[in-house]
Amino acid sequence: MAVSSFFEGLKVVELASVLAGPAVGMFFAELGAEVVKVENARTGGDVTRCWKLPSEDPGSPISAYYCCANYHKQVRLLDLSTGEGRGEACRLIAQADVLISNYKLASARRLGMDYESVRSLNPRIIYGQLTAFGEEESLPAFDVVLQAEAGFLYMCGEPDREPSKMPVALIDLLAAHQLKEGLLLALLRRQQTGQGAYVTTSLLEAAVASLANQATNWLMGGQIPGRMGSLHPNIAPYGDIFYALDGKPLVIAAGSDQQFRCLCQCLESPALAADERFAANSLRVQHRKPLREALAPAFRRFPRGELLRRFAEAGVPAGSIRNMQEVFEHPQARKMILEEEMEGVATRRVKTVAFELR
Repeated sequence: MAVSSFFEGLKVVELASVLAGPAVGMFFAELGAEVVKVENARTGGDVTRCWKLPSEDPGSPISAYYCCANYHKQVRLLDLSTGEGRGEACRLIAQADVLISNYKLASARRLGMDYESVRSLNPRIIYGQLTAFGEEESLPAFDVVLQAEAGFLYMCGEPDREPSKMPVALIDLLAAHQLKEGLLLALLRRQQTGQGAYVTTSLLEAAVASLANQATNWLMGGQIPGRMGSLHPNIAPYGDIFYALDGKPLVIAAGSDQQFRCLCQCLESPALAADERFAANSLRVQHRKPLREALAPAFRRFPRGELLRRFAEAGVPAGSIRNMQEVFEHPQARKMILEEEMEGVATRRVKTVAFELR
């Protein structure tokens, strides 16, 4: 079975807006499920429809942002505060396998869209619930608020400047991945037992679960991670940006002593590999500034293309710093573009499914 038809026959109802919930719905749609996206007719639909760039058509019914998480879905504009709208939603839910919601729990109960009400309509339903701070909290939040509350904002940016948010709503996407994993487990269990399920995660939990080494640096090392730009608190040189002879930037990620020695060979700078200050990663982290000052002139002796060729041959992790246009000049990136006409508008976005199943 092709991956794109893996969920053929699965019916999903999406009662979610903005990014995290719709990204989960798009995941199922890409894999062949029938996804019905229910939008609020009273407010003109998903709020991201009007999140437009200045370059976009102000009269268009959709925005590029809306398109990024909505693909291959059937859209229904319903007013769930009316009997007619609620009745139509209930008919859809009664036939569904999965429901995705980011309603506040009080709002869901008022509309009859909470898990208990839905389960009475469809005992086999798998109900996925997204919240901001957990089911006990009713506070609303957008991604940047969670970036702040989960420590990401404090860590992002340059040391001598204000905190800087990540340029995509990464916490929303992390929460979407957590909910997808829970829903897939629930589907597996239902196949085994016939039981429906209630799956919930919060943006805060998803964010904290993704703190990885930065969390353990505090929990085990007592170090509060601060702003380091693109640098790495545990490795050097890693995230350092250098400029080649032609002025083009590239980034280095030498994660081992062997890779550092290979880097020095590629730069024709054997003295750096022999320098006692740089002999081991722990020493390079301690002497990060002189290491950078010593490496920078060596990079400027070669054009970027030549450096990248040498690094590739020697197994040194390095990359060009690409803008978005340059990203989609990469053949693999181009293969990930999905196109669809939506409400009379030609749209493009990237896949959420980035794996193959063989």
